[in-house]
Amino acid sequence: MPLVPLKQILDNAIAGGYGVPALNVNNMEAIQAISAAAKKVKSPLIVQASRGALKYTNLIYLKHLMMAASEENPEIPMALHLDHGDNIESVKTAIDLGFTSVMIDASHHSYEENVRITKEVVDYAHQFGVTVEAELGTLGGIEEDITGEVQLTDPDQAEDFVKTTGVDCLAVAIGTSHGAYKFKSEPKLAIDLVKTISDRVHIPLVMHGSSSVPVELREQINKYGGAMPDACGVPISAIQAAVKNGVAKINVDTDLRMAMTGAIRKVFVEQPDKFDPRDYCRPGREAIQAQAEVKMTAFGSAGHAGDYTPATLEEYKAKY
Repeated sequence: MPLVPLKQILDNAIAGGYGVPALNVNNMEAIQAISAAAKKVKSPLIVQASRGALKYTNLIYLKHLMMAASEENPEIPMALHLDHGDNIESVKTAIDLGFTSVMIDASHHSYEENVRITKEVVDYAHQFGVTVEAELGTLGGIEEDITGEVQLTDPDQAEDFVKTTGVDCLAVAIGTSHGAYKFKSEPKLAIDLVKTISDRVHIPLVMHGSSSVPVELREQINKYGGAMPDACGVPISAIQAAVKNGVAKINVDTDLRMAMTGAIRKVFVEQPDKFDPRDYCRPGREAIQAQAEVKMTAFGSAGHAGDYTPATLEEYKAKY
């Protein structure tokens, strides 16, 4: 099965009333794990790579690992997505590598500049049938070199932004944040805001900073020498509520990192004689797969891989 535009996956998710986890990868084990999860539970798959991930893998390595995942799992609709592209050049690089979707994050600029940059990216990417995600409002927390304070998305701006830029999906700020330390007290998300924005923009919405930071993963890391005592994430129930109100893409990165880290730490402590990377990367890969399966099932995408005929970028190029 060829790689598909992200727009096709998200439009079908909205029509079917479910969300699709967008899973960040940095290495072979992570890509193998999420692909195996999608195959097992029959879910569409959104493979995400940040600028940091592309730099870490010298671009070309990650590209071919992603292509291998698509080749090995022809029955799974799969989109390759650039997470948090910061300018038109990063977008061009991703498209040249074969990505079927890009995010341009100009949310740290003024509203007017965000509109200008996003429109430039949309005009460029749509020439190739590539889906474009943008962000309005800002999330808190830290993710790689991305930092910020929470500024919730304004519905009036969102409506104008979508009309002016022609973006395909919109990341909204509703109280989540990047990283493993999302909340200092009980999590409170602006779910009503999701509904309000969705009713006005009529495109799929995206949740960033949506790892749940499961207690069992945190405890495993701490048990085997880690130091994450106050890590706290977004409850699955809150994400499910957002999905019911217009969110179709849910970004997950921290949970996958924690799963692999905990599994590897366990091997190092319980089997200190091990030195073959396969002895600790294998359980790390299995832990990521287990987390991915949990997300696909909880968000509702499990069982939907065969719901539609995959489209090509050429088909979407003709639609734009």
